[in-house]
Amino acid sequence: MGPIGVLCLQGDFREHLQTFEALGVETVRVRKPADLEGLKGLVIPGGESTVIDKLSSTFGLRDPIIELIGRGLPVFGTCAGLILLADRIVDGVATQKTFGGLDVTVQRNAFGSQLESFEADIRFEGIEEPVRAAFIRAPIVLETGPEVSVLATLNDGRVVAVRQGNVLGISFHPEVTGETAIHEYFAQMCKTVDFKSRN
Repeated sequence: MGPIGVLCLQGDFREHLQTFEALGVETVRVRKPADLEGLKGLVIPGGESTVIDKLSSTFGLRDPIIELIGRGLPVFGTCAGLILLADRIVDGVATQKTFGGLDVTVQRNAFGSQLESFEADIRFEGIEEPVRAAFIRAPIVLETGPEVSVLATLNDGRVVAVRQGNVLGISFHPEVTGETAIHEYFAQMCKTVDFKSRN
């Protein structure tokens, strides 16, 4: 299997790199379009979705990432990454754009400020043991389209993890709790999803 790229423009990309390293998965730091060549998957980390959006345009990454998602590259977004993969955002900044790929409506900062951050053990479809998740100024999925699978919810039913084909999005941060199961799940996705790389 080829390497998994981690978008390293802003946010907690180091923790994702460390998690994959602990699993023995090869990674590439993605900061320019050439870094996207030959990837088997791509992670959009948590951080500030508006900043990552602007920087992706500045560094010429926005259009290539959208094209790769459309061609079926497995992509995994956490927190801000989920916002950036959503087709629709509630209470977003007027100029904010997303890469898209998930037919969902997401609300930014649905849990309020950083003071409302919390951790929880949640059930995640396809993973046997409960997953330890940190919610830090986390978004929530308000609506899902017909092609979207819900993989995890909170006890109150709010949706915090979704998948649509090659795109996986979660509201929380497994990479800051020492949790590796979801990164393993994504690495497996990268082996099984049919990605049409250029010949």
